[in-house]
Amino acid sequence: MSARTDVEAQETQATTGVTPNTLGATLKEKLEASHVDIQDLSGGCGQMFEAVIVSPQFTKKTTLARHRLVNGTLKEEIAAIHAWTPKCYTPEEWEKKKAS
Repeated sequence: MSARTDVEAQETQATTGVTPNTLGATLKEKLEASHVDIQDLSGGCGQMFEAVIVSPQFTKKTTLARHRLVNGTLKEEIAAIHAWTPKCYTPEEWEKKKAS
């Protein structure tokens, strides 16, 4: 369900309601994320997103457990898009990554 034109892209985002802003707001609210950066890699059609998510809820969780937590939080939104790539960090991991 990828858009072929800008008009189709706008229609897709309007009908699904999935935008980087809505995804970010949900993650901040439900995962208490201190940092969320979502990039639309689909050229604006709202079908392919990559996200950096920093949350204390990721502490002591494996990468798989972190992804499951995020995917469970965004279950309805993910069903409406084509591709979703989360990169999940604890606040401590994020600070180390920024410093390097």
